[in-house]
Amino acid sequence: MDNKNILVFRFSAMGDVAMISPVIEQLCEAYPETNIIFVSRPLFKAFFDQIPQVTFHPIYPTDKHKGVRGLYKLYRELRKYRIDGIADLHDNLRSRILSAFFSLTTIPIKRIDKGRAEKKALTRAKDKHLIPLKPTTLRYAEVFRSLGFPFQLRNELRKKARPIPPMFLPQFSSPSAGRIGIAPFAQHIYKVYPLGKMEEVIATLSVNYQIFIFGGGEKERELALQWEKKYSQVINAIGAVDLTQELDLIANLDIMLTMDSSGMHMASIVGTRVVSIWGPTHPYAGFLGFGQKEDDCLQFDHPARPSSIYGNKPCLCDGIPCIERVSPLQIVEKIENILHYG
Repeated sequence: MDNKNILVFRFSAMGDVAMISPVIEQLCEAYPETNIIFVSRPLFKAFFDQIPQVTFHPIYPTDKHKGVRGLYKLYRELRKYRIDGIADLHDNLRSRILSAFFSLTTIPIKRIDKGRAEKKALTRAKDKHLIPLKPTTLRYAEVFRSLGFPFQLRNELRKKARPIPPMFLPQFSSPSAGRIGIAPFAQHIYKVYPLGKMEEVIATLSVNYQIFIFGGGEKERELALQWEKKYSQVINAIGAVDLTQELDLIANLDIMLTMDSSGMHMASIVGTRVVSIWGPTHPYAGFLGFGQKEDDCLQFDHPARPSSIYGNKPCLCDGIPCIERVSPLQIVEKIENILHYG
């Protein structure tokens, strides 16, 4: 099934969109004459710029594509691509309305199975089913297979050669024992490792390694700048570069330390190994970074975990959040062991 134009919907969140990139990359390798029209928020275009067969079409859900009338306007924009199939990788109200417009044609539409019942069983307090669920990346791949694109998804990291952003060239001008990216923040507070303990990790690692701080807005940037001032080998990258350059920088690092957050998935896009810290969420829910290892997930086992799929609910572990039971020493030792022994 070649020479086809496949329309793909996934509007948010950042990590979920980033997870699609390696799936589409492998799909396009298997079907090099197939074109993907990817519809998402403008910021996320950077995740797909390195895949030649992807045409990125932005959605502006709070502006010209707001409401049913705005989605109809988007539908008319998308018709020009002569679509042969639609992959709805979001399955929310917007994507269903947009699909409904296309359903008036003969274009086949396939939708992701999010496994909501399985995820509810994984996170409920009683009679919890603690078993690994299907990875989200595999759920994405299955949508394309149902459209007639059978391909084998290889869950492996691919280290990408990307340029070092010019402003960070001085940090790469001399040999280093290791360059570590740290993304200490997350959209939901319950997924964030206590920042006091994170500073202990940064203070220890920065003695021997170059540290780059990623992710967040102005408040997080201010904290990162404080760390940069306090520790000589710490560099703030928040607000210093755009998303493309951020991916470029991550590609040139030896390892990343993240939460269960978009930083993990960005590292997967460029093939950088990640040590991740987990609290109320769990790798079993299917959101471990593509190609990343479960052995590199730092987590405290407790019968109440996981209590949340997305991290928007607190940990229910005897009054002490499980993420706080991961010690700074555990994190440092894990990273140093990987850097020295692989």
